Amino acid sequence: MAFSTTSQVAAAARAFFVFGDSLVDNGNNNYLATTARADSPPYGIDTPTRRPTGRFSNGKNIPDFISDALGSEPTLPYLSPELRGEKLLVGANFASAGVGILNDTGIQFINIIRMFRQLQYFQEYQTRLAELVGNDEAQRIVSDGLVLITVGGNDFVNNYFLIPFSARSRQFLLPDYVTYLISEYKKILMRLHDLGARRVLVTGTGPLGCVPAERAMRSPNGE
Repeated sequence: MAFSTTSQVAAAARAFFVFGDSLVDNGNNNYLATTARADSPPYGIDTPTRRPTGRFSNGKNIPDFISDALGSEPTLPYLSPELRGEKLLVGANFASAGVGILNDTGIQFINIIRMFRQLQYFQEYQTRLAELVGNDEAQRIVSDGLVLITVGGNDFVNNYFLIPFSARSRQFLLPDYVTYLISEYKKILMRLHDLGARRVLVTGTGPLGCVPAERAMRSPNGE
């Protein structure tokens, strides 16, 4: 798996593929029976329509800014019925709010697209793409494309630290849990490689104390 600067990757990339959680979900969960949804205010208040778009944001999210930098239209959610024909050439967004590296993360949200399922959808997407442009061109589009994967925060917020004495916190000390997550994340990345991904952007979790849910639960005045 090659690693390049963002500018090098953006300049060479064609299609764009997105995997992960709510930080990069742009509407897949709107098609699911789940409580992890961004279909009501204040989501979307800074979009042109001022309406929710399925993004867990007041406006654009990370993939949107990357699409802008690529000079491309935003990828559609994989579950969108609009993702067909030439729209497939742009890529697809497989992300789903609430998921984590681990399959037991986000179980309270019930029906979300866990990482193994996102990878299954990626394989299914490639079959659909091959039907449109042929196997060789489909493989080229995938290998030349840019992949963004953003996952891991929920494994802490909505798993390890979700409740006092959670199952995972009783199973692991925190340093050991981090080691375990990294080992499981490696499996996901290797599977992406097996499926043809070659240009992969992997993001960190960010400062977990700034997550709105953590601030609401642990700070009496929002600090």
